[in-house]
Amino acid sequence: MLFVSICFGFTKPKNQYLTRNGQVTFFSYASAENIKAENNEVLSILDVNKEKIAVNILMRAFEFEKSLMQEHFNDSYIESDLYPRATFEGTILNFKPRLKGSQTKFIKGDFTLRGITKPVKIKADINYNDGEYTISGETTIDVKDYKIKIPQILASKIAKTVKISFNFKYEPYEK
Repeated sequence: MLFVSICFGFTKPKNQYLTRNGQVTFFSYASAENIKAENNEVLSILDVNKEKIAVNILMRAFEFEKSLMQEHFNDSYIESDLYPRATFEGTILNFKPRLKGSQTKFIKGDFTLRGITKPVKIKADINYNDGEYTISGETTIDVKDYKIKIPQILASKIAKTVKISFNFKYEPYEK
């Protein structure tokens, strides 16, 4: 749980929530074949008092429909051996932590992929019921911002942006 300590310096677990099986999906339109992958092993921590969220994505945990796509993703595009994780650390703007039901908020923070960190602002739906939180939403990233190299022969067939969707169901964090 070093990730927990580093992200927020947590000391009081009663206001912190955790998921170890958050879902992140990405989709990229391609004229030859669309590219889609899903990762159901995403670690995320929510600190409701500090209105902060942290996400840690193991890149090799993304699963593709075709094994060749998965191999190219890890070896050529993301270079998962060099950059095994993507991370996000952010603040939920105007968050009302104990408001029961749903609220739509913006999360502003830093997304790091392939060792490159960029500021992002994500619109998210936050639901609080029975002491548990669910946060879901989507955003897009530009491939060039993270220096993902697309072979020249494929450049005209692959989208310049990738849509990222997420769904995290949190439970109270207990040490």
